[in-house]
Amino acid sequence: MSDTREQATFGGGCFWCTEAMFRELRGVKSVVAGYAGGDTQSPTYQEVSSGNTGHAEVVQITFDPSEISYEDLLEVFFATHDPTISNQQGADVGSQYRSLILYHTDKQKELAQTAKKNLEESKRWPRPIVTEIVPLKKFFPAEQYHQKYYENNRVAPYCQVVIEPKLEKFRKQFQDKIYPT
Repeated sequence: MSDTREQATFGGGCFWCTEAMFRELRGVKSVVAGYAGGDTQSPTYQEVSSGNTGHAEVVQITFDPSEISYEDLLEVFFATHDPTISNQQGADVGSQYRSLILYHTDKQKELAQTAKKNLEESKRWPRPIVTEIVPLKKFFPAEQYHQKYYENNRVAPYCQVVIEPKLEKFRKQFQDKIYPT
């Protein structure tokens, strides 16, 4: 039996929120919070948070394309953050929170560009889509305390006030794509 797993890397604001949602999708095998899109080698959370490294908070998703397609992941990505705002998602402000697709293959690039174009043409958003679509050069996993943050800190105020409402909306919208609870 051959391993058909692929990877996708997205930046859609705070990686704690993004990780929590993608982790619930059927066909997603793992989600790692990290940093990508910048120039600093082995950046730390403090460095990325300064906004001076060029990195964004991202998640790297390992998925089985026989269970969930890259197009499905793009659909979830675009639906779970505001792709029309540069360098901000909610109260999180800075280039580290930009909307970003880091493609691994030419096929992913093509699919991401098509999804972005289709979303723009749909007029679902009143403003232009500003999501960057760039090749993944290097992914740096975030520090261990950022991994599975929601799962490990459900009673933390940020999880209750920010992540939980996003998860509830996500679960309603994508109930056909998530693991049964």
